[in-house]
Amino acid sequence: MSRPQPEPREAYRVFSALPTRWMDNDIYGHVNNVVYYSLFDTAVNGYLIESGALDIHQGSVIGLVVETHCNYFEPVAFPQVIEAGLRVAHVGSSSVRYEIGLFAASTGPTAARGHFVHVYVDRRTQRPTALPQNLLNALDRLK
Repeated sequence: MSRPQPEPREAYRVFSALPTRWMDNDIYGHVNNVVYYSLFDTAVNGYLIESGALDIHQGSVIGLVVETHCNYFEPVAFPQVIEAGLRVAHVGSSSVRYEIGLFAASTGPTAARGHFVHVYVDRRTQRPTALPQNLLNALDRLK
């Protein structure tokens, strides 16, 4: 198995700026590893909300994280603003694999990159459901 490598900005389709916070730094002076997963979650759900594909309060379909992964390449620290790049690697009948790259500056490769797999379920029954058309439309922009 080959070692994962950083990727360039061109590998991602949509970007959002995510500020780090004072509390994100750990005792070693950089953003703690668990915060990266929060940044991933914020990038994915922020995009879906802005695209009209996710209604977190009233929507009948919600995405649940069933898998996540991260590779770290260089540290980031408060007060840096992180740029999160987003793309879609796979769209299934009820699931999506989002890939996220975190960039510490507007140039250079990813400081970290990873993925989230969401399974979309009916909010009431919590059972997998087909991806709604508004979500499919938003995902097209990430391919």
